[in-house]
Amino acid sequence: MITFGVVLLLLGFLLGIPILWTLGMILLVVGIVLWILGSIGREVGGRRHYY
Repeated sequence: MITFGVVLLLLGFLLGIPILWTLGMILLVVGIVLWILGSIGREVGGRRHYY
């Protein structure tokens, strides 16, 4: 999710499409939050790992 967010950010920046930039930011933030919660051992949505 983090990788996809970064790709969308880059595409949105290079192509000048604001919706890709916005979606990339949202995916990046959600991915980082899930990564942090998973790394501290907290279950999110009933799952301990997302892979």
